Amino acid sequence: MESPYLLVAAYLVTSVILVQLNQRMASPVLSIVDRWLRWIVFSLGAAQMCREFEWLDRPFWVLAVAFFLLWFLVGTLYNWVAISALSVSPLPFFPKYTLNRSGAEWPIQPRFLRARDWMRAQGFHQAQALRAEIGGGIHLRVSVYENAAATVRLQVTFFPQAAGAIAVCYAFTSVTIDGSRYVTDNVYIPFAGFFPETWYVDRRPRCRSLSRLYTRHLARLEALGARVEPFPAEPLADLNAVHQELDRLNTELGFLHPYHKREDLGKITHEGRYRVWKEIWTLNYLGRSARY
Repeated sequence: MESPYLLVAAYLVTSVILVQLNQRMASPVLSIVDRWLRWIVFSLGAAQMCREFEWLDRPFWVLAVAFFLLWFLVGTLYNWVAISALSVSPLPFFPKYTLNRSGAEWPIQPRFLRARDWMRAQGFHQAQALRAEIGGGIHLRVSVYENAAATVRLQVTFFPQAAGAIAVCYAFTSVTIDGSRYVTDNVYIPFAGFFPETWYVDRRPRCRSLSRLYTRHLARLEALGARVEPFPAEPLADLNAVHQELDRLNTELGFLHPYHKREDLGKITHEGRYRVWKEIWTLNYLGRSARY
């Protein structure tokens, strides 16, 4: 087997291994690596086939670049169709939370149990267990924890994945006496909308360590001299109020259509769809969210 085929085969085998591994771990970092590998495999493999079978009489590097761009164009079309489908679907952009009467429902996996033990060691206790229906009987399950002084809340959100995998995202939040809200999270779901001016959001999708994320949150509060206070409302009321405020703000700023136009035009405006499309690419291939 010639060396170009060996290289493509090696990339392909590595990609398959990463897919199998990520079905258990649901790691966005592994997903980023796998996406780059698939992009490279397609570009190099298609270019080599064109040279091997003499389909195109162009240098190998020119063909590889052309197929690299073709992947981008096809991916763009796919993402744009998916965003448009989301816009016209009945799925809520800002779902409403309700109490989860069955409790926290933590998955029995070592990585989740280690995270829960760390939270207990840091003095966090559960405030409420919530859930939000996103359609088709599928629910986002959320457990909200607080430190002893109730000045830091930790929102743990579980996302169901394909093949039974479970992804988790963490968000630390504090509010100050002047009404500002500081959020430090590792959410890797594209949002691309607008936050209120009094919000200071630091999104770290590639940081999967709960302890490092907490250290980052405390360092931000200390560096900015934020005077935090206990949360005035319970998690359920606070999260639903936050979602209502985000819905109102993003409608006013043109990210979402007004309510009376959503049935005909969908929820997301053309500008909003572009912003979501751009953040999908940066998240999927760079692990970076928009700067808020």
